[in-house]
Amino acid sequence: MLCPKIKSVETIDDHTLLVEFDNARKCQYDVTPLLKREMFAQLRNHALFKSVQVEQGGYAVVWNRDIDLSEFEIWSNGQTAP
Repeated sequence: MLCPKIKSVETIDDHTLLVEFDNARKCQYDVTPLLKREMFAQLRNHALFKSVQVEQGGYAVVWNRDIDLSEFEIWSNGQTAP
């Protein structure tokens, strides 16, 4: 399945992202369950969490070289936002 690319991302609280795809669909994605994993534990730092950006090609959101989420993960498991 081919997923749309990510157009924009913003944080809407301490652990939730609002992601807009290039087909105009918006998803809310709660990263709270991921914070248990070592790779994502750094996102408990609110300043780091709020530094999220869209990866240059639109295939992920990234925080740093080591922490990212793919467009497929967000598309598949995010909740459609109004």
